[in-house]
Amino acid sequence: MTRKELREQAFIMLFEYSFSGESANELFDIANEVGVETKDEYFTGVVSKAIENISLLDETISEYSKGWNTQRISKVALAALRLAITEIKFFEDIPNSVSINEAVEIIKKYATEQDASFANGILGSVVRAEKS
Repeated sequence: MTRKELREQAFIMLFEYSFSGESANELFDIANEVGVETKDEYFTGVVSKAIENISLLDETISEYSKGWNTQRISKVALAALRLAITEIKFFEDIPNSVSINEAVEIIKKYATEQDASFANGILGSVVRAEKS
């Protein structure tokens, strides 16, 4: 699978997490049962890191979403934001612009243009704050 495809699979896992709250290992077991390959280092790393740091990710999202807590954000946008912020904060080898662009594209595919614009704004703010 390409990195883009792996990123979309990671997004799907984080979307599932938003409903189930299961551990990364439990999610990997379920994914394996339905034929999703979970052996890739990036895939397992980003999903595990996101779930391990879910509180930090949600605090970051709330901080930059100007009055919107994570309960008000669509589950699609929330999963994509969690994925992108995980990459921004913990995966230095991935350019921030790639993380932002891929998250926005995933949101456009699964949600609305408004959700994509909202997420783009949050991610831009996160990157600016990380640089300072």
